[in-house]
Amino acid sequence: MPSSAGPSIDTITEGGRVTQVGEGQDADETTPPVMTFGAPTAGEILAERYELVEHINNDSAGRLVWRGVDVVLRRPVAVVMRYPGGNSATEMLQAAVAASRVVHPNLVGVYDAIDEAERAYVVREWVDGQSLRDLVAGGPLDAARATAVGNSVASALAAVHATGMVHGNVHPGTVMISDDGRVVLADARTDGDDSQESDVRAVGGILYFAMTGYWPHAEAPLRGATAGHGRAAIPDAVRDANGAVAAPRQVRAGVPAYLDDLTMDLLDAEIAPPPSDVLTAELARLDVPDDDYLDNSGPLRFTGETGEEPSPLAAAGGRKVALGIAGLLTVALIGLLIGISTLGDDDGDPQTNPVAAPTSSAPVSEEPAAPAVRNLKISGARIIDPDSNNRSEVRDAEKVFDGDQDEGWSTETYNRSNFGNLKRGMGVWIDLGTERTVKSVQVNLSDRGASAELLTGTIDAPSSSSGDDEVLTSYLKNKIGQPFEAHDGTTMTFDGFDADQKYRYLLFWITELPPNGGGFKVGVQEITVQGS
Repeated sequence: MPSSAGPSIDTITEGGRVTQVGEGQDADETTPPVMTFGAPTAGEILAERYELVEHINNDSAGRLVWRGVDVVLRRPVAVVMRYPGGNSATEMLQAAVAASRVVHPNLVGVYDAIDEAERAYVVREWVDGQSLRDLVAGGPLDAARATAVGNSVASALAAVHATGMVHGNVHPGTVMISDDGRVVLADARTDGDDSQESDVRAVGGILYFAMTGYWPHAEAPLRGATAGHGRAAIPDAVRDANGAVAAPRQVRAGVPAYLDDLTMDLLDAEIAPPPSDVLTAELARLDVPDDDYLDNSGPLRFTGETGEEPSPLAAAGGRKVALGIAGLLTVALIGLLIGISTLGDDDGDPQTNPVAAPTSSAPVSEEPAAPAVRNLKISGARIIDPDSNNRSEVRDAEKVFDGDQDEGWSTETYNRSNFGNLKRGMGVWIDLGTERTVKSVQVNLSDRGASAELLTGTIDAPSSSSGDDEVLTSYLKNKIGQPFEAHDGTTMTFDGFDADQKYRYLLFWITELPPNGGGFKVGVQEITVQGS
């Protein structure tokens, strides 16, 4: 397959190292060789055609991966070898044969599958680049690049599913990014333990991993993987006390709401995932590089196969996922009709309400109009909890800017107002997405009597106890306005912003909790930022 085909995520690979291993995990140097008899050697020619050039690594299932050359077609190839052959290699060979029947720019091409009894090997396309696992090790991807990766993987799965087959092995080690930006999916499995639905849910895992660096399915180790290899070597997702995965926006600031919602719905076992071709179309629609083009309203929910009308938009605080293509067209058509109706209103009719032209005596002002003060878009939020290793209180941060004051984030109940004398405090860190002129910040609380202050800073540290401590230490140097000590109301307004300064990161820091029932706790129901 030509390397230029298919969707790409240009610029996300810079000098990527070569990774051809199936599960994306190199074996430790101390791992004993898989075989001692008939080991391949550089220069050896297999099947009178494929010359072995260099041993690259071993994968988590104990297969050897070599870089080779097809001496007939003079093209580089990857040779994935297993010892012994025969029955022990049946699954690998069957998967290769099945994969060879599907040709798609986002699937690694499979050229040959040979069983020589003492060893079996699959010859496939060589990809100069690295796995998604290795790429993200250098830092999570931004929303546009993560969406491009997800779209490419979903597109590859749609091609596989169209034949009635299942890939069964979608994870960061089998998603590869070539040096020219092409995204390809490798190493399908055919052991019958997976389904097309699990393939689609795995795309949610890919999106989650690309944006956060954590794998939400790490509790399910790779079949055949040894300890420390394969999926087991990928960091598990941040989880609450009940084991629920934290949303990407709770792990990393700046994740757009629409992509956060889609990812979490794909991972939610209670929500039926869409077919892979519908998901591909939706991710293609979302693959827009200009973040301002997409607001926090996000896409709608997937419609079912029942032909029923799609349900109304979820309340602002609820999760929203994408609907199918027909539903999207319906929404677009309704919006168009509303726009036409608005243009036809009496107030906008140029025949009945002409705009008065300025008279020649009216002075023309050269002064630029002052920017209108408006509610600014909050692109992300997370809970800052520097004095606790128990991360059970860091969920639900997205509810503080969802427009619904009936839902919000809340602390746990403590036996003293100073967080049980266990913590300096807790706070909500928000990201405006870019630097803005800020006029005021309004915070709506669940109860009266809290003490808090507003801080600002420039760093975005990881969501962890140490990262939260780094944020707090830095931001305490920059207080906005006066702290609210034992505030008697449920609304706090901070307006001490410098008109000549721009702000991106803000921290609402709570130092004292109000009484609530038999203890002390408070909820942050909504945060509104005004500016221009």
